[in-house]
Amino acid sequence: MREFVVAVVGATGAVGRMMLQVLEERNFPIKDLRLFASPKSKGLKLPFKGEEIEVEVLEETQSFRGIDIALFSAGAARSLAYAPLFARDGAVVIDNSSAWRMDPEVPLVVPEVNPHAVAQHKNKGIIANPNCSTIQMVVALKPLHDVAKIKRIVVSTYQSVSGAGQKAIEELMNQVRAWCAGEILPPPKNLPQTIAFNCIPQIDVFLPNRYTKEEMKMIEETRKIMEEPELRVTATTVRVPVFYSHAEAVNIETEKKLTVEEAIEILNKAPGVIVLDDPENKIYPLQIEVAGRDEVFVGRIREDFSVECGLNMWIVADNLRKGAATNAVQIAEILIQKYL
Repeated sequence: MREFVVAVVGATGAVGRMMLQVLEERNFPIKDLRLFASPKSKGLKLPFKGEEIEVEVLEETQSFRGIDIALFSAGAARSLAYAPLFARDGAVVIDNSSAWRMDPEVPLVVPEVNPHAVAQHKNKGIIANPNCSTIQMVVALKPLHDVAKIKRIVVSTYQSVSGAGQKAIEELMNQVRAWCAGEILPPPKNLPQTIAFNCIPQIDVFLPNRYTKEEMKMIEETRKIMEEPELRVTATTVRVPVFYSHAEAVNIETEKKLTVEEAIEILNKAPGVIVLDDPENKIYPLQIEVAGRDEVFVGRIREDFSVECGLNMWIVADNLRKGAATNAVQIAEILIQKYL
């Protein structure tokens, strides 16, 4: 089997480190691994398959020649600046930021949903990884859409602090420790409000239409991935005091009526989906139990009695794995199987 030169850009961040872990777990065929980060990580070494690999400073690198695949998780600004340079030097970039997602020449890919879109990487040499909340939702909804055609989606998210990065994780930890010690909670620095024992109905900045940027990402990305530009979608995104995994309460209205039993049967056969739905025995997906898994978990499936063809469900996935790192590596696997 051919082996590839792989780069991870933003390797020292939470998602970058998870990308390394997933590459190793899935035994991705790597000939050489190059790690890039900002100047503050200069000289740092990260473990990979029993070796210690030194981190290179992205800003100090003059050439990216010889790299086959570059997994980016370094923020939108760096992606806009450096992804075209990697692509120019011959790499295919798989970018985890929001920088390229809505570019009409850049495919936005979830392997279980639209793997055929990977072929469009030839346009700019860049493939976009969707928003973590969008990924888990479309993995669960696309199989239902294929059978009954979804007309409308209403989603409310319950997103963990790891979605805001390592500093947000530490912020929750520090606030909880202070509360348990009877001390004054430290003020929020990385989140808009205090997160300990609280829910914040704001993720990212507010836009003129009063939605947040995160909510509009879910709306626009869902339409693009499902190739339904007129699909009616509305979202409310909420940060909750959970360390890992995002949960979503999702309501769909379909053209063809689906019973609960039919929906469960469809989802049981869907790639990447695990149904946990036994309410009498208190079995449903929980964020704390889903953490560390690559699948999308669905439960609390029930009819929406307020419309003729409606279903409610609860969708949970690990946002650092399926919502970011694992999805990116799965895209890379399609690349090497079909296109490189």
